[in-house]
Formats: sequence, structure tokens, C-alpha cells
Amino acid sequence: MPGGPDEGAGLLSGALLCAVCLGSAVRTVQINRGAAAGFLLQALVPLIEAAVLLPAPLGLIWGARSPEDSWTSTVVGLSLLAFGFHWLNGDCSTANVLLGGALLLAAGSGYFSEEGKALVAHSVTTVASITILIVSAFTGNMCGILGSLLVGTAGLLTGNKLQYLLTLRKRDLLHYLMAAANLTLQWALRTQHQELDQACWAAG
Repeated sequence: MPGGPDEGAGLLSGALLCAVCLGSAVRTVQINRGAAAGFLLQALVPLIEAAVLLPAPLGLIWGARSPEDSWTSTVVGLSLLAFGFHWLNGDCSTANVLLGGALLLAAGSGYFSEEGKALVAHSVTTVASITILIVSAFTGNMCGILGSLLVGTAGLLTGNKLQYLLTLRKRDLLHYLMAAANLTLQWALRTQHQELDQACWAAG
């Protein structure tokens, strides 16, 4: 059992985020496999955090693993979501640049300090949210705009300058924000796909 109310709340918010990401991956796999992989990778983050929280009260040694193991999942997962939006919109070059850059960063993770990893994760979150916002604004996809703003807000709250505004509930707040963001982005991808199908049907 979790060691206290904070651990229990953390497991609950993590379970919600994981369920939303897994559901989003299933619903988008036929639309864009890159985006589906992005949702799936983001589901690994709360799973890793649960692996840290659950065994610790039981005295298991591996329960002390660092949540930093989720860094690669976050960096590549968000980049894959941005990749999906650009690819569906026909901007394959930008999609490949975003994904290629994320993979290079993930491959070189061993060369980053803890501060460097935090900066990279914040930068990737910002780039992903901005590029999704741009694509969604040009296509009139309101769900995409809202989802990108939620991702950007979550990235902003992870910055050092705002840490003093948050208490021990910071992780739970980020989980809820990212759950809402991923759910909204999944709707946005499905909306964009439906509009493209309708346009192709009308042109045919």
C-alpha cells in the first residue's frame, strides 16, 4: 500500500494519466502511428513513477529508482505528437526534423547533467506545444489549440521560476494537466483526420 495520502494521490493521478495515454494511443493508431507511439511513450512516465512509489513502503531496494528514467519517454513522446500533427498536415519535412532532433537528444542523454536534462525536457515541451499550436491555428482545430496550451502550461509549471508556487501536489497537478492535454490532442488528431478525409472525398 502507498505510504501516505501524498503517495496515494500520486498513484491516482498517475493512473489517470496512464489510462488516458493508453486510450489515446489505441484511438489514434489507425490515424498516425507516430502520434500513437507518442501517447504510448507518455504512458510509460506514470508507470515508471508508480514503480518508484509502490515498492518503497515495502522496503524493496529497486523502489528507490529515480524518476529521471522517464526523461527519454517525455522527450521523444511529445516530439512524436508534434510529428503526428505536422505529418497529417502534409508538412513532412518539419515532422522529420522534430522527430530526428528528439531521437538525437535521447541518444545523447548520457552526456547531459541533471540540469541539462531538465532544460532539454522544458525546451522540447515548449517546441512541441508551439508547433502544435501553429498547425492547429492554421487548420482551425480548436482542440489542438487547447491541447497545445495545456502542454505549454504543464511545461511552464516545471520551470524553476514557478516551483515556489507549487506544494507537494505539483506532480499530481502536472499529471492532471497532461491527462487533459493528451485527451484533447487525441480529439484534435481525430478531428484533423476526419477533415482531411472529407476534403479528399469532396475532391474525388
